Amino acid sequence: MMVAVSANSPSPPADSARKRELLDAAYSWVLEHGWAGLSLRPLAEAIGSSAGVLLFLFGSKDGLIRALLERSRAEQVALLEGVRSDEAADLATATAQVWGWLSAPKRRPLLRLWLEAYSRSVGDVAGPWQGFAAQTVADWDGLLAAHQPARRRASATGAAERSLVLAVLRGGLLDLLATGDEARVGRAVGLHVEALRTAR
Repeated sequence: MMVAVSANSPSPPADSARKRELLDAAYSWVLEHGWAGLSLRPLAEAIGSSAGVLLFLFGSKDGLIRALLERSRAEQVALLEGVRSDEAADLATATAQVWGWLSAPKRRPLLRLWLEAYSRSVGDVAGPWQGFAAQTVADWDGLLAAHQPARRRASATGAAERSLVLAVLRGGLLDLLATGDEARVGRAVGLHVEALRTAR
């Protein structure tokens, strides 16, 4: 059940140093513990705040979850900007670079959090997770499209090519998170990278 402030409560501030500080602390907590069983009071106690303060700043538990999802998405997009900005990289090179980013052990907490949020979003038609999965697909599609020639980027074949790359990367990530077998999964992704190079 969603917990919200009353209708007579002042609107939550759009932004403040304290709100950013608590969002960062809450995000660190969620990275460590995941989304399952997220409850305002234990979370607030863990980050040195109170449920009332979190409700005031974020409007509701759902509002806090949405802010955390946006924080997660922003971190992923920022970390991937290095791949996007490499204008010399073609789709095969960009795919290899993205896999290098995904498969780095230090990314596991972020990507486990992403996977849980993505899974919740697929079945969420009205709650705070709504649209997260679709927006993630759009983010990654835009990244991959930036490394295709303009004519191919705009074609149905180019869109299908990006969808296949994304499916390979997502499948590889799921396998890696499940098994930890970076060498085997990396070889599998590498086969697709080579196929992309051969097809040019």
